[in-house]
Amino acid sequence: MKSEITGTEPEKYWYNTKTREVEKGKQAMAIYRLGPFESAAAAAQAPEILQARSAQWQAEEDAADE
Repeated sequence: MKSEITGTEPEKYWYNTKTREVEKGKQAMAIYRLGPFESAAAAAQAPEILQARSAQWQAEEDAADE
């Protein structure tokens, strides 16, 4: 959502899969970024979030195959 004062969108946080660090704004190439996230803390949890979602999707696929 754009700021009413500046007319720009607020900076988001991204997890860089190459450096394994949180970045503010789009600093790395897109292939290395996970996000966007609203906070640095949320971006830091990106690998765990990705792993949990992957496991959930796999379980859903396995259940659909039965």
